[in-house]
Amino acid sequence: MLDAIGPSREEALGARHILDHIANKWAVLILTVLCPEPARFNEIMRRLDGITHKALADALKRLERNGLIVRKVLPTSPVGVEYSITPLGLSLQRPFEALYEWALEYGSEVKRAQAEYDTDRN
Repeated sequence: MLDAIGPSREEALGARHILDHIANKWAVLILTVLCPEPARFNEIMRRLDGITHKALADALKRLERNGLIVRKVLPTSPVGVEYSITPLGLSLQRPFEALYEWALEYGSEVKRAQAEYDTDRN
C-alpha cells in the first residue's frame, strides 16, 4: 500500500514485475481491442497498425500466460483461433480507459513538453 513516503522496495519490485507484463504498449492496446468482444489474430493485427506478426504472437502468449486472455481453437476449416478477455483482464478496463482518456486530454501537452525539451538540448 502506498503511503506518504511511497512504496517500499519490495512493493515496488513486485508491482514492477506485474506492470512489465500488463502495461506495455501492445498489451494495453490488445486488451482494449478484446474488451468489447473476442477477436481473431488477423483482426487484432489489422486494428493495431504497426504491430508485427511476431510482436503480436509474443504479446498474446504473455497475456494468456498471465491469465488476462484465453485462446480458443475454433472448429472451422481451416482451423481458426479466437482470443477473448478473461474476467481478470476485464478488471483492467477502467484503469486502461482512464489512461487512454488521459492520453487524449494531455497528449498535446506531452508533445509540447517533448518539443521544448528537444529544442533546449540542441
